[in-house]
Amino acid sequence: MKLFFLAAAGGAIGAGGRYLVNVGVGRLAGVTANFPWPTFVANIAGSFLMGVMIGLLALKFSGSNELRTFVATGILGGFTTFSAFSADVVVLMERHQGGLAAVYAASSVVLAVCALLAGLAIVRQVLV
Repeated sequence: MKLFFLAAAGGAIGAGGRYLVNVGVGRLAGVTANFPWPTFVANIAGSFLMGVMIGLLALKFSGSNELRTFVATGILGGFTTFSAFSADVVVLMERHQGGLAAVYAASSVVLAVCALLAGLAIVRQVLV
């Protein structure tokens, strides 16, 4: 039960951060933007931060299960938005923007994986 509450507390922090990204990027991109920039930015940034955290917990700190649950499952799980991502893809498809939906889906996944690898590589370079 302890891990559940740690994940929930971290999730609240992550969701709050996600909201701030949504508002900030939404203001920069504009409400009428044809591309779901807030979700895109949150997923890429969250994946990068996950790479950093994985690297830090594995190489610098002996991360406990509690810390990993709080940070990875909670904070970063609440921050990233692949459920919103899926909805965005469907909305684009329903608007008959299949090409844009495909570009959005492919670039989100590829760049998120690359961002995680970049975060992990940076931590490895600094700490090893």
